[in-house]
Amino acid sequence: MLTRYTLILAAAAALAGPAPSAGQTPGHADTLTLAQVYALARARSPRVAAAVAVADASAARVPGAGLPPDPSFQIGVMNLSLPSLSANMPSSMAPQLQVMQMLPTPGKLGLAEQIAGQSAAIARADASEAWWEVRAKAAMAFYDVYSADRQIAVMEKTVRLLEDFRQVAQAMYSSGEGRQSDVLRAGVEVAKMQAEIARMRAMRTAAVAKLNAALDRPADTPVPAVTLPPLPLAVPSADTLYAWAEATRPMLERGRTGVDQAKAQSALARKEIWPDLTFGLQYGQRPGAMGTERMGSAMVGFTVPIFARSRQLKMRDETVAMSRMAAADLGDMRAQVRSGLGELTADLDRDRTLVALYRSQVLPQAQANVQSAISSYRVGSVNFMTLLDAQMTENQYEQQLYAMLGQYGASLAELEMTIGREIPAAGQLLAEAR
Repeated sequence: MLTRYTLILAAAAALAGPAPSAGQTPGHADTLTLAQVYALARARSPRVAAAVAVADASAARVPGAGLPPDPSFQIGVMNLSLPSLSANMPSSMAPQLQVMQMLPTPGKLGLAEQIAGQSAAIARADASEAWWEVRAKAAMAFYDVYSADRQIAVMEKTVRLLEDFRQVAQAMYSSGEGRQSDVLRAGVEVAKMQAEIARMRAMRTAAVAKLNAALDRPADTPVPAVTLPPLPLAVPSADTLYAWAEATRPMLERGRTGVDQAKAQSALARKEIWPDLTFGLQYGQRPGAMGTERMGSAMVGFTVPIFARSRQLKMRDETVAMSRMAAADLGDMRAQVRSGLGELTADLDRDRTLVALYRSQVLPQAQANVQSAISSYRVGSVNFMTLLDAQMTENQYEQQLYAMLGQYGASLAELEMTIGREIPAAGQLLAEAR
């Protein structure tokens, strides 16, 4: 009878095998890559489309901002006699034509066009920032799906092993060499693992819903097994990352443009107190003794800032305050970037260290512990509970490894959003694309 138990345990050990290599995905012919997710998000995201539309609208306003107001044209009659409305009076004119054109103070139109161009640049930066945020959100959901898939695969392998262990315990109990508590404990562990699989499948469904939301698809759109992209083992230094962020992060570009725009608005406000000129031409005609008499007039006018203390000077105060706000906003953005870089690089360092530790020490030792427990159980030197605990510990460590790999990828995507550019997967890799 003991030979039979030994064969069953040997089969269970063979089924366990070595731990799947990091980055390996279940064997599906149809898989989804992160590059495909990015392409779909850029093409389908409503948020990105809305931000691009706003940028296009802002750009369309730029050409007209540097032009003077449209001229006004009037046509009418003048000095008609009452009540007959006849043009037979000496001062009557019919028709009377008048054209008026307002010309702002020199420099105002140039500043207005500059400010409109800066508004368009801010809108473009907002559109780029929206894309990076959507990209990061989609990547995080993608890595959640990857982590769930790999943990489910580990759990299903463990359930098969636990079923074999339960058969061994049942056989030994039937032969009088085992305890009923061992059979019950094995059944409890199988039920717990099945419950964990159900929970993890629910988490995958939630991650799929988030991914589909980023791709503007129905929440229940099926998502196949995902392919882990190559993950770089190391990232540049914090100083290099911040320099990249200053050069390419749309949010910081928006902040710098906002500061420049506030300066232009301040310069424009200082010109508002200077009067705008208005030029006009007038033509009229009336019947005379020698035929039609034609008359022309020219006029020039200008605005008078009689409410300068409450209007034009207050506009200057407003732009000074807006300049302070823009500078403060830019400082806050830079602080957010520095803080984000610090947190993300720390998270990446932690996950990188733990992944290496789990691969080199934790998992190999856990697997060796399982093999030792199987060998010891065969000869009766350890009880069944020790064997179960060893197997469940290995299961836990494998799940943690894949959770850390998924978290590493998500942190990397967030880091790319923070600096506004991709980090190339060059040199040594934490995980290769599988």
